[in-house]
Amino acid sequence: MILPGATDTGPGALVSGAVQAEWVDLLGELEAVKNTITATQARLAVVLDEATRTEEARQSIRSERRGRGVPNQVGAALRVSPHAGAGFVSTSRVWVTQMPRTFAALQSGVLSPWRATLLVRETSHLTLEHRALIDEEICGPAHLAELARMGTRRLIARIKELAAQLDVHACVKRNAKAVSERRVSVRPAPDLMVYLTALVPMAEGVQAYAQLKAHADAVKAAGDERSAGQIMADTLIERTTGRESGHAQDVPVTINLLVSDDTLLANGDQPAVVVEGAPAGVGVVPAPVARHLAAHAIDTDTAWLRSIYVNPHGRLLATTSTSRFHPHGLAALLRAREQGICATTWCDAPIRHLDHITPHAEGGPTSLDNGQGLCARCNHAKQAPGWSQKTTQLHGRHAVETITPTGHTYVSIAPPPPTPARTSATDPGQHPSAPENGPAANETDHTPSPAAARDRTTTPAWTPAVGMTGPAPGHTPRSRYQIGCHTTPTHSAIAYRPSPPPHQPRPANRPSRSPARARTRSRHPDLSWTHPT
Repeated sequence: MILPGATDTGPGALVSGAVQAEWVDLLGELEAVKNTITATQARLAVVLDEATRTEEARQSIRSERRGRGVPNQVGAALRVSPHAGAGFVSTSRVWVTQMPRTFAALQSGVLSPWRATLLVRETSHLTLEHRALIDEEICGPAHLAELARMGTRRLIARIKELAAQLDVHACVKRNAKAVSERRVSVRPAPDLMVYLTALVPMAEGVQAYAQLKAHADAVKAAGDERSAGQIMADTLIERTTGRESGHAQDVPVTINLLVSDDTLLANGDQPAVVVEGAPAGVGVVPAPVARHLAAHAIDTDTAWLRSIYVNPHGRLLATTSTSRFHPHGLAALLRAREQGICATTWCDAPIRHLDHITPHAEGGPTSLDNGQGLCARCNHAKQAPGWSQKTTQLHGRHAVETITPTGHTYVSIAPPPPTPARTSATDPGQHPSAPENGPAANETDHTPSPAAARDRTTTPAWTPAVGMTGPAPGHTPRSRYQIGCHTTPTHSAIAYRPSPPPHQPRPANRPSRSPARARTRSRHPDLSWTHPT
């Protein structure tokens, strides 16, 4: 890359001091341009929100429902999550309508987007009049030079000082509200770690930290080889779980692990996926860690196995249900397909709602193909006027095409599941694809013959993801009742029996069934999971 003032920037190239000074000036100018671009994006987000609300008001939509889809549109355009898009829209509205000096400083490049956001956050408890006074006092034309030299912490301190002078009662109420919002949360961290965060009042938090630090120093002085931070973390877990020292891992927890049979049973090296166990799962884990999790569950007699069948392209297979809501088995399959994360593009929120891509009111079936896992915000946003979705395929995998009210199209594709093991006599490229809802008229019937059914070395049109060849030909398994799967000759049979539904006691006034009366089945069985034959 050729930079201004230089002909070569490779290793060993000599660049004069004047050229380096020019590069530093260019960095500052580009930073100012970034701030100006953010201000332009903020104004566009505000006018888009206003135009959308005006149009929806013309359609007689209730005021609390207007503009629900704008954060998703802004987030998709900025390539951030809908939650971040909603925060940008609300902050931009304050910049444009309530803090003109802050917006002008951002537009001129003097103020960064983060520092402008701090001005909004630290004045959120004040009246419009007091917020305008702080806006003028800090970002007015006479104070821009001082603002450019002020650090972020000094800026926050200055805002709080002015707020306390203008309305001390509002500041006290804000502190009381913060105490009422104390909580504990957990979120994924890199390298199979999590952040366990406690939001508590300052005095209590400092006291808890001081006690952990004092205990760590005492243990460290007694000869413990762990670092002080490790001792504090271990002590926190032990005291929270009520376990003795060194036994914090004995606490039973539920971890939903999506793993291929090759990794689980054949010492494969393909990573697994922790779908749940934290608000948004943990994500991809190495194969040895996955086997360790499974082995620990087996040792504690808490492991259970559910086979998930995929076609040669890695697409999960299932049929429809007659229920309006997704049954438990189908719901678990949807969460496994999305790996616990909202299916909307750029959204990293955990799945909270199971949604019909084509709405049930418009004839959309309750099926794996027409289902998707969404967070609450994304599910509500797609109900806004002008939004539409349809199912499609991309590289043989399930995908959803979303069209926004402005006509923009976004395609989200399901992540690939762990690849199942295949027999050495099978060529993966010759696998025929299994139909989703039965064979079409112009497709070849791939029903296995009796001879092929006896030859377990031939992989059928569908492939089990947990190392099983599936049910016998012509048999339709029902996961809410029983699935009996036969393994290849190199393995023994594994039967899967889901937990039965809770027993409902018979009402006292209900007459008993006559012995001569035959027990009948429902004409429309609710199958939570089936496999195409």
